[in-house]
Amino acid sequence: MPATTHVSILSDAMLKRFAERAPGYDRDNRFFTEDFAEMKQAGYLTCAVPRELGGGGLTFAQVMQEQRRLAYHAHATALGINMHIYWTGVAADLWRAGDKSLEWLLTAAVNGEVYAAGHAERGNDIPVLLSTSKAERVDGGYRFTGHKFFGSLTPVWTFLGLHGLDTSDPAQPKVVHAFMPRATAGYTIKDTWDVLGMRATASHDTILDGAVVPDQYIARVVPAGFAGADLFVLAIFQWALTGFANVYYGLAQHLVDLTVAGVKKKTSMGISRGSMMYHPAVQNGIAQMVMEVEAIGPYLDRLAEDWTNGVDHGMAWPLKIVAAKHRAVESAWKVADTALELAGGFGIFSASGIERLFRDARLGRIHPASPALAHEIVGKMSLGINPDEQPRWG
Repeated sequence: MPATTHVSILSDAMLKRFAERAPGYDRDNRFFTEDFAEMKQAGYLTCAVPRELGGGGLTFAQVMQEQRRLAYHAHATALGINMHIYWTGVAADLWRAGDKSLEWLLTAAVNGEVYAAGHAERGNDIPVLLSTSKAERVDGGYRFTGHKFFGSLTPVWTFLGLHGLDTSDPAQPKVVHAFMPRATAGYTIKDTWDVLGMRATASHDTILDGAVVPDQYIARVVPAGFAGADLFVLAIFQWALTGFANVYYGLAQHLVDLTVAGVKKKTSMGISRGSMMYHPAVQNGIAQMVMEVEAIGPYLDRLAEDWTNGVDHGMAWPLKIVAAKHRAVESAWKVADTALELAGGFGIFSASGIERLFRDARLGRIHPASPALAHEIVGKMSLGINPDEQPRWG
């Protein structure tokens, strides 16, 4: 299996500026407007689009490397832009597989369109595969009604990738996946994003009140549940969840470096050498952090290489994707918790830098798949239980 060649689109100078702006975005609860403009100018928004269509032509594995690099410097920016990149990545995977149904999305991205995700819903603990939003067939398209949460990139998206449930045949419900143009009538955006962490993503709510999406922007109509997990749906999980995993991996790397640098400067009156870095508990804490990070990287790299190289894991792919995301964000949270402990009282001040990363790290466990759903998927698929089997429990 050939190793991934790293391709850098974002310069070190750009990343330095992103890092400098990140605390202000967080403090002011402001969207990463300047970062976004620089990334767009550099071609980062089309990094996953095939070169034949005018994009950067990066593979899945290469994009994941770039995302973790970006996340090291500005993790909220990386998380927000992940929502756009994963749609272009999904479309690129389909295009390379011979399915040109979303070629329009790729060419539109090259022409400046920006995509966001409208999947999160209250009461739906199986995102993408089910929906609490209603999709009704109408002349020339589908009408959507529902309430979408966590709409990252709200200030800049021009298409919202969303889904809803068509129950016109109750015995065979269908999930309808669509891309809603911003100029569509019948929806409102509710400014709700004042939250614990990842504040710069501007992930406001979108309320669909009969918004009609024409057939040309209907991406898929598939059976509800895992039965509808075709390449389009599977690629959503791969690009989105592994993207999340690499963002939090980059954040964890930053925390390790920040903590090591901080410990080396931490003095002690009670240690003969005068430095807390000689305290065995501190050394143990640093070791635990490094061990977590050392384990995440190769795990995510292997997953990305397998997907890029077309390794056929069959129906084990969902298991592998949710397991890797779960392990990455759990490890990142352990790293963040230890970092705050080793920082001591100074760690809770915003000036430490750790306080912000600590808050942001906690959000990793909230992104799909949740810990509960991840364990359910891995457990059932390992035991040969159909995840769609009803009753769900028992």
